[in-house]
Amino acid sequence: MGTTQLEPVSEPKYWHLRTVLSEALDSEFTVGEILPNERDLAARFGVARATLRQALEQLELEGRLQRRRGVGTTVAPPRVGVAVGTEQHAWPGAADDAWQPVDSTLLIPPAAVADALETGRDEAVHTVRRSRMSHGQPVGAELLYIPRSSVPDLSAIDAPSGAARARAVLRELQRRELDGQDNAVELGSARADDAKELDRLPGAPVLVVTTRFLSEGATAALSVATYRADTCRLTFGASGGVEIHHGPERRAS
Repeated sequence: MGTTQLEPVSEPKYWHLRTVLSEALDSEFTVGEILPNERDLAARFGVARATLRQALEQLELEGRLQRRRGVGTTVAPPRVGVAVGTEQHAWPGAADDAWQPVDSTLLIPPAAVADALETGRDEAVHTVRRSRMSHGQPVGAELLYIPRSSVPDLSAIDAPSGAARARAVLRELQRRELDGQDNAVELGSARADDAKELDRLPGAPVLVVTTRFLSEGATAALSVATYRADTCRLTFGASGGVEIHHGPERRAS
């Protein structure tokens, strides 16, 4: 790489550098490629290392870069597109569902969840944990709450524990007729358990997508899915489900 001097601009220098670096990522680097060290980058753009660090931190927050211990700063893969508000509906665990079941237990849900499910606040419900991966890294963690009334014949199924029990609960849920679903999205902060699953620090920004599944005029299940805000983006339309959206291919110069 040659030397690139930044033009004088009215915006903060680190922000202008962030824009220039972003353009360089698109034109000169491929996903997973390691960036030059801070000293070389600062020399290329003629900025102080403190300014460079601010720009790199901003790009990491935006999901353009990933800092990996023992490796360095690498170009991040494309964000995961989370489709919300679609016209197509499907039960969790459908054939094209990218979520992987982890475990299922009977737990008393948070009060707000119990109210949404219209169950008693001291009534245990099936709680299914699932995870979502992209490019070998965790991007989503989900808690799926299912009242026992939604899967009344589950006791007759051989469902010991762990992922096997989670799959059994989902199979039984799919026997019901799905009337529809609705979604709500909000920005939140990662709790300790979510942060651990998503390989982020507690308090890191996350996207929380709450989905209510309706059957026979009642809420048959409630999903609370937490996504890494630095690796995910929301998409709106009728494509249905959660899809991976690959951006333009980045080529090495």
